[in-house]
Amino acid sequence: MTLTQWLIFFLVIQVIHGLGTWKLYTKAGRQAWEAFAPIYNAVILMKIINRPWYWTILLFLPIVNLIMFPVVWVETARSFGKNSSTDTALAIFSLGFYNYYLNYATDLEHIKDRSLQPRTGFGDWVSSILFAIVAATIVHTYFIQPYTIPTSSLEKSLLVGDFLFVSKFHYGARIPMTTVAAPMVHDTIPVLNKKSYLYDDVKGNKSDSWMNKLTLPYLRIPGFQDIKRNDIVVFNWPVDTLYNMYKPADRAYHKPIDKETNYVKRCVGLPGDSLEVRNGYVYINGKQNELPDRAKLQFSYRVETKNGPFNNYLLSERYGITDFPRYNQDYSVCYFPAITKETLEKFKAHPNVKSIEPLKREDGEREPSVFPHDPNYNWNNDFFGPLYIPKAGATVNLDLDALPLYKRAIVEYENNTLQVKGNQIYINGELATSYTFKKDYYWMMGDNRHNSLDARSWGFVPFDHVVGKPVFIWMSYNANGKGIKEKIRWERLFTTVHGSGEPVSYFIPFLVLLAGWFGFNTWRKKKKENAA
Repeated sequence: MTLTQWLIFFLVIQVIHGLGTWKLYTKAGRQAWEAFAPIYNAVILMKIINRPWYWTILLFLPIVNLIMFPVVWVETARSFGKNSSTDTALAIFSLGFYNYYLNYATDLEHIKDRSLQPRTGFGDWVSSILFAIVAATIVHTYFIQPYTIPTSSLEKSLLVGDFLFVSKFHYGARIPMTTVAAPMVHDTIPVLNKKSYLYDDVKGNKSDSWMNKLTLPYLRIPGFQDIKRNDIVVFNWPVDTLYNMYKPADRAYHKPIDKETNYVKRCVGLPGDSLEVRNGYVYINGKQNELPDRAKLQFSYRVETKNGPFNNYLLSERYGITDFPRYNQDYSVCYFPAITKETLEKFKAHPNVKSIEPLKREDGEREPSVFPHDPNYNWNNDFFGPLYIPKAGATVNLDLDALPLYKRAIVEYENNTLQVKGNQIYINGELATSYTFKKDYYWMMGDNRHNSLDARSWGFVPFDHVVGKPVFIWMSYNANGKGIKEKIRWERLFTTVHGSGEPVSYFIPFLVLLAGWFGFNTWRKKKKENAA
């Protein structure tokens, strides 16, 4: 729905609320009109049910409000003496319309100073769980989201098995677009492997069903910094058509933006940049892009061996080669997906290495899987561009040659209709020789240049797809390690993602602070007990 449609929907809900509760407001000593006043009625209702004012804010936070509405329905009934399990069930399963019965068919007294303590141990347990979920959902949605590195596209900076905290507030937290969804999960409910959200993602279609009308338009809370060149960024994969992340073969489903699969790459191109890839290296506005010192470019190599396959464990331990090779039939030749320049120099001296040669495409050799997937563009992963990255408010000349580069942005990301008639382009029914972009776009790439599914395959990432900035590695697990000592990368625990120099672990200081916090709480508790 559009913002106007949501406003109308919101006002209708206020009328429904007012009609179902105005008598209850008057019985609580308030005025009847207060039940109809948008937002103000919620503030007053919190006073009536003896709950804090900030619950009003929680009622307007998508996803969180799915938990809070049933709580408020139950609390309203209890504020008028309806405390039984039957009353609770009726309040929840009637979707709050039980209040209409209380409002018109009963003569109840408001219990002004009722006890807020649950009457049973089970009730106390449920209350604690609910509010833990609410708190965790707020943190997950608007502040910090956990994320796991699944692939080696940013190997050396981020390793497979790194567990990250991704900041939502650096670039600004995005308001959830999918308003009806399970809290704290992405597009799939774990174990059940089912969709976690209510949306009619009809195969191959953008369905206009009532479920899809429940989505919010794109809104973002202002952040305190812009995306900088070479920032590592988590974003929603803009060409995602997977039904869920556990069914990679099940394609061609339309998904809401915030439920598209999360990706993490390095932003090498900013809005307004001209980008080119030469021999695997990125050039911005004609100048080679300089990566931070923690970043290590990796390329693929063909290695001829002297005596069969390598010991993969020793390769990882001695040379830091974690993307292990595949071999030809007699194991005399192997293909390494990713080796850094520094590792390459050391690896050349390996006793089993006969020869090494880079696996790179030639300039002008077309790779069909590379953006823009058009036969007129002889681009590949190693030689690509030049390409202008759109910036909001910038205008590009538009003809049949340039159209493949910007068609998806114009149609899919900026919601225009586009037709080609002969040699002419029509946008929204009008002849177009140029186009002015409404959004900022970014170019996201992996440091693992030959083993990364990135912007060279699917093009631009609009800012509305940006999730956040990884800031902290709290855990790192090496699946190839032996025993707890090697499986946990202890030196990476509690290290920062960005910055220069070798990462420094803050794990020991964290343990000291944690022990101090527990010690202080224990001391405070004993002090209160002694005072009592």
